[in-house]
Amino acid sequence: MCLAIPVKVVELRPGQMALVDVGGVRKEISLALIDDVLVGDYVVLHVGCALQRLDLQEAEETLRLMAQAGLAIAPAQ
Repeated sequence: MCLAIPVKVVELRPGQMALVDVGGVRKEISLALIDDVLVGDYVVLHVGCALQRLDLQEAEETLRLMAQAGLAIAPAQ
């Protein structure tokens, strides 16, 4: 079973990389699989790679449901 989670892009870095945040945890990831990502966008993260962009409401709802299930940290309100 694979798990992919929504994360917020907080910084774009050279070489198709970005710094992302979820619940205060930050990680550098690859943006090589998607185009035109901006700071503030939410992306689906799986094994260090962004797979697709998400809208804000979808990302927040997914994180809320994952937090209820004990799988992730809820987004800040």
